[in-house]
Amino acid sequence: MAKPAISLAADWQLASAVALPPLLQAWLLEPASLTARLKHRARDFQLQVLQQQQQALPAFLLPLLPDSQVAQCREVLMSCNQLPCVYAQSWLPLKTLAALRPLAELGEQPLGEVIFQQQHVRRSAVEVARVQLHQPLAAAVASGEYWARRSVFTLAGHPLLVAEVFLDGILTL
Repeated sequence: MAKPAISLAADWQLASAVALPPLLQAWLLEPASLTARLKHRARDFQLQVLQQQQQALPAFLLPLLPDSQVAQCREVLMSCNQLPCVYAQSWLPLKTLAALRPLAELGEQPLGEVIFQQQHVRRSAVEVARVQLHQPLAAAVASGEYWARRSVFTLAGHPLLVAEVFLDGILTL
């Protein structure tokens, strides 16, 4: 079983308690669908599913998704105008997938398009961190440290975690 490309084990802090870089602040704090914003800003939006598989939930994520031992980890790369802009990693507990079938059948559809169409969506406070990218995701994505955000969405009482890492391409939008 392959590990996710980016480890989410980081020093996560509430976004309200961190001095955010001005060029990324609006992206990190975006309250609505990040996918919709990317599509609005880019003439060419692409989503590539890098990996999607069931895995044991890492210990550092257990407090965020209580009562979940196994989850589907989905990793995608969102590019705008052929530039990688956002790496997203979502953790969908098996109970959430069983209760919300559209989440289990996303294929190439962005997760945000499903989440933000739901009537009863709750979102935890946004946390931010600097995460290390140890292996290139694509030729245009260098290894290094990037800003990321994460939050837990609850849909009809079922939780899922979404983390998004903002790559250099985001600065072109």
